[in-house]
Amino acid sequence: MKKVLVTGGSGTVGKAFIEEYYGQYEFYSISRNESYISELKQQFPDVNVFIGDICDFDHLVNIYSKVRPDIVVHAAAIKHINLAEENPSRAVEVNLVGSLNVIKASVRLEVPLTIGVSTDKACDPDSVYGYSKKIMERMFSQYHNHCTKFVCTRFANVAKSNGSVIPYWVSEAEKGNKLKLTDMEMNRLMFSSQEAAQLIHKAIDYSTMNDFFVLCRIMKNVNLFNLAKFIGNDVDIIGKRPGEKLNEVLVTEKELPNTLVDGDYVLVYDHQIIDGNLLEEHSSLTAKTMDDSEMNVLVYG
Repeated sequence: MKKVLVTGGSGTVGKAFIEEYYGQYEFYSISRNESYISELKQQFPDVNVFIGDICDFDHLVNIYSKVRPDIVVHAAAIKHINLAEENPSRAVEVNLVGSLNVIKASVRLEVPLTIGVSTDKACDPDSVYGYSKKIMERMFSQYHNHCTKFVCTRFANVAKSNGSVIPYWVSEAEKGNKLKLTDMEMNRLMFSSQEAAQLIHKAIDYSTMNDFFVLCRIMKNVNLFNLAKFIGNDVDIIGKRPGEKLNEVLVTEKELPNTLVDGDYVLVYDHQIIDGNLLEEHSSLTAKTMDDSEMNVLVYG
């Protein structure tokens, strides 16, 4: 059984990956939040947990040395746009320096495969968080080689993730409060935490190829005003926050010549691909829109 070390393993994405493939791998988790770590251990007792910070390189290398992982899934990050805007130095420390520490530890311990979790905010970035993830993708590409492979997955919004809008709105609606929305025209590509876990696992499957890639999947768009009205009756428009966009792009027009489409999956390489390209950028403007039944599954499923 292969050993998988997950940074941020007690967070939404890391925990979803562990839950989806529990029993198929020998899991190890590094994370900082003690209450989340306790919940992870209670739910999945066979997971080996470490309290740690990816910004502490020596401690990270010590954990790597104990585990000797076959695969590292790097999901630890400061991921909330507003927090990264308000605390840019900390966002750089975690999302860039921490990611570089993960890369260097994987190189030093000769980990065969390291998968970085990126975001649509890295496409044409306009926020501290987006820029930090864009650079993380570039660093993973730089260090990729045939012996120690580095690849990325690029997510859109993960529904019901810790601190995200859906659980907050559901809670507010249950209290009879107005739901706060920054702009009526705001759209987002969304998928479930289970689908996020499956995307990471698909990257493991594709990693038998020798090239660096960023793996995405075709998703559907959700208009956030329609989503808010689906959850509650009253919506309060409060205005965009710093770093927010009305629409997000998952695969840019500039990247199209470097793409390869495989069913619902899109691989974005760091070089041009002759055949099988995605024909138009994939964004919340170009994607199909979720209907009410799909939103119901997203919110309450």
